[in-house]
Amino acid sequence: MAKEELTFDLFLSDIPMDSAPAVTQIHKALTDNGCQVKLQAAKSGHVVSYTDPKTKKTVANFVARKKGPMLRLYGDNFQQYFDVIEALPDSMKGVIEKASSCKRLLDPTKCNSRCTMGFEFTLNGTLHKKCRYNCFMFLVDGDSKDYIEKLVTREMQCRA
Repeated sequence: MAKEELTFDLFLSDIPMDSAPAVTQIHKALTDNGCQVKLQAAKSGHVVSYTDPKTKKTVANFVARKKGPMLRLYGDNFQQYFDVIEALPDSMKGVIEKASSCKRLLDPTKCNSRCTMGFEFTLNGTLHKKCRYNCFMFLVDGDSKDYIEKLVTREMQCRA
């Protein structure tokens, strides 16, 4: 556990200090739900990956960006908690709506056949076919942290 905290502290040093409490809250939600933590170096700083110990699949990543820390949630079970997504503030729904489309869902010949297909859903009355790698990628701040924590917790409950 001590090594995990050291690596997480390295990520915290990459982000603005005012973001640290929100990021720490989400980190705690992921680790409390059994996720294993791994730190990796990237161009823009460190990336913190959280994996499901049962499946060894990545659940989420924290990445450092100029505008602040971002959390990418791999919401494989999002349909089971779509009520949470529908209850997100408009700013977070806007992020989902602006995410790039899944090439494989639009035309299977346009993407790598090994790519995991994205997500298809209706939000705000519009059908979306979104790439799984950026569909649920949110800026972590005081306004979004509680919503992101709820998404993360529900995803982990579905994976249990």
